[in-house]
Amino acid sequence: MSLSRSAEAALRQAEAERLTLLRSESSSTGFRCVSFNSSTKSKPYQATVWRGGKTVSLGRFTTPEEAALCYARSPEAQAAAAAPPEPPSMTAEAALRQAEAEELTLLRSESGSTGYKGVGFSSSTKSKPYQAKVKRGGKTVSLGYFTTPEEAALSYARTPEAQAAAAVPPAPPPMTAEEAVRQAQAEGLALLQSDSSSTGYKGVGFTGSGRSKPYKVEVRSGGKLVYLGTFATAEEAALCYARSPEGQAAAAAPPAPQPLTAEEALRQAEAEGLALLRSESSRTGFKCVTFNSGSGKNLTKPYQAQLRRGGKDVYLGRYATAEEAALHVAWDSEAQAAAPQSPVASSRKRKVRSEEQPPDVPADVVVVILEGRLVEPTAFE
Repeated sequence: MSLSRSAEAALRQAEAERLTLLRSESSSTGFRCVSFNSSTKSKPYQATVWRGGKTVSLGRFTTPEEAALCYARSPEAQAAAAAPPEPPSMTAEAALRQAEAEELTLLRSESGSTGYKGVGFSSSTKSKPYQAKVKRGGKTVSLGYFTTPEEAALSYARTPEAQAAAAVPPAPPPMTAEEAVRQAQAEGLALLQSDSSSTGYKGVGFTGSGRSKPYKVEVRSGGKLVYLGTFATAEEAALCYARSPEGQAAAAAPPAPQPLTAEEALRQAEAEGLALLRSESSRTGFKCVTFNSGSGKNLTKPYQAQLRRGGKDVYLGRYATAEEAALHVAWDSEAQAAAPQSPVASSRKRKVRSEEQPPDVPADVVVVILEGRLVEPTAFE
């Protein structure tokens, strides 16, 4: 085991071997790939290198210079030392002038904290806290750390991905609610209303009040939710949905029937000879019917009908009253099979027993009872 060298000895040795101890402004030790770890007091400085996609430790040392010397001897450090030196950091004004000279566009972003697309902020590197990143081949690739967001945005603007994004026509300015309604009328489109959505429009959701475009649009296509974008107003989002094939198909569909009151649902069941399945254990009083206000949503249709079929839960919809939901359950063939026989269904003709035969009716004449009442006697043919 070799003895630790002092800082001066490490510097002299590097000079003798014609090695460069690579400096780093972002490292607390002042040297690239050298870190400080107080857990090992006698040798608190560690040299590491990125090799084969992994961080490889080169050892622990008494001084940062000694650790830097160890790193300088590695193939990776020698390749880094042979590379052209990094250009000096740019001020915001210098980065903007350079972008103009290269005819590049620094892409803005409302959703990023830095104001620029592809640029993030990281407080862990104080001297160069702005990182430029690009999505490439399905992976996020770091372009480096920079002093100003403009300098990082310039690095991003030089990539093929950024130049392709810059060539895309800019998005139109946001519409007010009134403008979106007028545009829908001009295009002959219907902004579909929805009682179950908190925004009031079908296909439109609310993402958060703190954003410039808090309304999102999603459609269901091929069994999956497809995101169509975010918008400043619910009406503008509803216009986007109305333009989609799914929105136009929904607009062309027959309108949903008007909700039934409790009395109307009961009369309808009676007219069709259906039994609404009662349940003492259900809060709604009906089997397969639950109450769900949706935490403020779906208040107009808080009753949900759902039954078990083929080992799976089958959703039948939401309704204004528990009776209407129970009516939809009753329309299901399996639900009717489980229902007790209703009085209407059990009203059948039957032959009277001998003790019920009226004394004034001959024995060769059959008397039948319908719904508990004697009817006209009928002779056997």
